[in-house]
Amino acid sequence: MIEKKVLNAADGCKDIFSGATIMLGGFGLCGIPENCIQALVEMKINGLTCISNNAGVDDFGLGYLLQNKQIKKMISSYVGENEEFERQMLSGELEVDLIPQGSLAERCRAAGAGIPAFFTPAGFGTEISTGKEVRNFNGKPHILETALNADFAIVKAWKGDTAGNLIYKGTARNFNPLMAMAGKITIAEVEELVSPGELDPNQIHTPGIFVQRIFKGSNYEKRIEQRTVNENK
Repeated sequence: MIEKKVLNAADGCKDIFSGATIMLGGFGLCGIPENCIQALVEMKINGLTCISNNAGVDDFGLGYLLQNKQIKKMISSYVGENEEFERQMLSGELEVDLIPQGSLAERCRAAGAGIPAFFTPAGFGTEISTGKEVRNFNGKPHILETALNADFAIVKAWKGDTAGNLIYKGTARNFNPLMAMAGKITIAEVEELVSPGELDPNQIHTPGIFVQRIFKGSNYEKRIEQRTVNENK
């Protein structure tokens, strides 16, 4: 069994370089790789192209990298509640490629499956279709979308083992599994790290063959995951 465990986020991200293209998992602010994002901030690399469902908020997630102007281009679907993102986009400091959520997910999945391109009706008739090949299937226009490839994919899972097998929780399954398959090197941070054989094989979402590095994360803020409790007085 190949041992894929690394010490921490800094160890897992040590060879990410300025100018790299990085996929960062998570759905909104749920299931984002908080530890690795902090490691990237501390590494002070720049010129990054980040592919993510969200662009973080002003003081959380990818918002930290935006504040330090470490991101050159943002490829994402949801970019709300982020004044710094808005400022950089309007000033021309930040390149932005906004993609429909379903198309973003499928372009990540296509990369992991080795499919270079595919046709989809999503975005036809909007700015998204500008300059793209259009074909008709069953009487309906479709545009050609290409797969999104990345030098590194960074994902966050609930549980994992040292062989790289991963289990995600809840809505974190929306983008993390797809991105885990699409990076040349995939780095996974998990809340619980166990030995091979301890995870139920029927529950595994990402097989370890797609993961090169894994570590147990810590101090997760989980800002969007809150519990409301009513007290009877």
